[in-house]
Amino acid sequence: MAVVASAVVAAGTAAGVISAVAGEEERTTARPDTTASPTVAPLPAVPSPTAASPSPPPAPTASRAPRPSKKPMPRGAAAPPDGRLYRHPASQVLDWVAGHREDPRRPLIETRIAAQPAAVWFAAHNPGTVTGQVRSVTAAAARAGRTPVLVPYAIPGRDCGGASQGGAPDLAAYDAWIREFAAGLGSGPVIVILEPDAIALADCLSSGDRAARYASLARAGRTLHAAGPKTRVYFDGGHSGWHAASKQAAALRAAGAASSSDGIFTNVSNFHRTADEAGYARRVLAALGGPARLGAVIDTSRNGNGPPRAGEWCDPAGRALGRTPTTDTGEPRIDAYLWVKLPGESDGCKGAAGSFTPDYAYQLATG
Repeated sequence: MAVVASAVVAAGTAAGVISAVAGEEERTTARPDTTASPTVAPLPAVPSPTAASPSPPPAPTASRAPRPSKKPMPRGAAAPPDGRLYRHPASQVLDWVAGHREDPRRPLIETRIAAQPAAVWFAAHNPGTVTGQVRSVTAAAARAGRTPVLVPYAIPGRDCGGASQGGAPDLAAYDAWIREFAAGLGSGPVIVILEPDAIALADCLSSGDRAARYASLARAGRTLHAAGPKTRVYFDGGHSGWHAASKQAAALRAAGAASSSDGIFTNVSNFHRTADEAGYARRVLAALGGPARLGAVIDTSRNGNGPPRAGEWCDPAGRALGRTPTTDTGEPRIDAYLWVKLPGESDGCKGAAGSFTPDYAYQLATG
């Protein structure tokens, strides 16, 4: 995960601070933290400034283990990266690998985490510079013949004023920022994960503010599509342990997802099993309606062992890497498995929020 600009959780911190707020047992993401914005090139490939912080996930429900789409990899081996997805060349994990060649944990972290493509987060409201930052990523991806995954995270009222508060001062400023963001997309294929939590966590807003946010997200979807002919935009679908599919679909419909998106994303920075997320995503899409082309992408970065016990959200023990990022899922209406949250970036317990923590990364890689 990379972060462009400030990140998400505590202004001025690292990336990935996670905060449990009373009554948030069902929230979806592990929010990114806030840090100084990077220079236009190279952008961090990990949410250093933007580590989505997982909210306390509910207790795991029984589910069948996800079927591997291909022959299972032996434990400790890494699946080859999907050549269609872009791995940004600057990230905390790559910095750590380069500086710790003799560390016995390095080979496994390098092959299982650092070698995999991950999302690039844009979490600061930075008019005047965001176009260049986006373009530096999309142009490099185009030269490599690969598809970048970008995460705009600057909606006003972000995180309901919690640990990841921040973003644009108002929706007019956000609309203008999205237009600048879109101007950097280019003509190549791009996947946009539009505003984690912006829909699933919108119940904290008044009905008027919620309607205004949804209208702004619909405009954002149209703006991104108009600027990038091969851009695919996914709206916030929460996750399988949060809202009922019918409720989430109703909110998505109000936000224009049936006409302004290419589908939904689920499980960002969370731990729910891929099979549960796929089933949930298909139920949401069925309830949403809209074109049959609408699909879903699932964050599989840390869901290999499913969710921890209820209330455990901060770098919970016993978690593992999930499916490696790919656009070849073999599952109906599931367009991709992505690493939106970069494994090894702490939620704030095993290390500073948003910082790459090798012990945590190694536990995930061996889990």
